[in-house]
Amino acid sequence: MTASATTTAGSSATGPECRVVHAGTPFLGKQGLFYTPAISAETVGSQAIHMQIVTLPPGARAKAHKHEHHETAIYALNGVSHMWYGAALEHHAILAPGDFLYIPADMPHLPYNPSETETVTAIIARTDPNEQESVVLLPELEAAHPA
Repeated sequence: MTASATTTAGSSATGPECRVVHAGTPFLGKQGLFYTPAISAETVGSQAIHMQIVTLPPGARAKAHKHEHHETAIYALNGVSHMWYGAALEHHAILAPGDFLYIPADMPHLPYNPSETETVTAIIARTDPNEQESVVLLPELEAAHPA
């Protein structure tokens, strides 16, 4: 689950460095979705942000979850994704290509791809430099919207 950078991670003797990072190997996250890592504590030594690509194949659905103490920003590249959110997953949002989505820290959410043919791809930035560490699965909310 590592991305490759053109220079070594961390700071040089003169301080932090700007970095170009190539997308890493996709992995299956705790939430049940596929992520391609890029910017993170692991790849560049970031301290307060990570950035990656998420892919939802046709019919994919994440597990209900939240990101403890961390905000999330998403930019939709292609495909139309849907998301239930709120304390009881009582609200619904639709994200189309070109849309941005903000998810506050600790907000329960359950993203999914309702399409039977189209893959959804989006860029995610989160205030957690270690992407999977803040993920808290919420199995008690799964029944709110059965698969």
